[in-house]
Amino acid sequence: MKKQTVETLGFNLFRLGSVLVVFILGLILFDIFYKGIGAISWEFLTAEPRMGMTEGGIFPAIVGTVYVTVITALFSVPLGMFAAIYLNEYAPHGPLTRVIRLSIRNLSGVPSIVYGLFGVAIFVRTLHLGASVLSAGLTLGLLTLPWTITASEEALKTVPKSYRDGALALGATKWQAIRTNVLPYAVPGMLTGTILGLARAAGETAPILFTGAAFFLPFLPDSPFSQFMALPYHLYVLATQHHDVEKVMPLAYGTALVLIALVVGLNLVAVIIRYHFRKKRG
Repeated sequence: MKKQTVETLGFNLFRLGSVLVVFILGLILFDIFYKGIGAISWEFLTAEPRMGMTEGGIFPAIVGTVYVTVITALFSVPLGMFAAIYLNEYAPHGPLTRVIRLSIRNLSGVPSIVYGLFGVAIFVRTLHLGASVLSAGLTLGLLTLPWTITASEEALKTVPKSYRDGALALGATKWQAIRTNVLPYAVPGMLTGTILGLARAAGETAPILFTGAAFFLPFLPDSPFSQFMALPYHLYVLATQHHDVEKVMPLAYGTALVLIALVVGLNLVAVIIRYHFRKKRG
């Protein structure tokens, strides 16, 4: 078979794979939008659930999801970025560093339910934080941490070594070289990877199921130690555990639509940040 024929065949296979992925994704999104848009209303977005979650809205679940995502970001973003900077810029190149890196990569593949069990053992029982927004946020922070570290380290690696060497040759300290010649170029990639990790955390159900999410709470959490409702768990209950699943299924699709809108919003923030830094950098 001629090389040109093989190349054309391979190209068509790649194109077919891409079209299939986009088609399936579009089909899923259309199904959720078509079945969920009817449930979206001002009351649905701003009211508390009533009548065993067959009426009312999902406002406590929206607020609970935002709270727990903020705590996740406060815990995982600085810690993950500092760890990535240390591993990429300061850590000696040896077996220990390679083992640490490999462990972090493997941790990103651990099922989220395992993080939930770990969160119960550490935050709920050992640190006595109880089943709360704080415990759930810290657990999701642990889940997001490997993603944050990996994304940040990959972004740092894209900055050429000559940028560091140039600053060091002019008498700058290592930290000055990193701060002035490395971070401005790496921050867009670091933030983008971090925000995508947070978007994934916002949609996780298993960890918050163990550490603080409640089945039904018609009020907002008044402190970090309060239990809370969350969109993923609310969706899970409506779609599988409710006593009248058929009746609440439209509300479940409406909840799914709001959750997807939240995740898309976070991804949009990542795009805007990347665009802003690229434009600023020229």
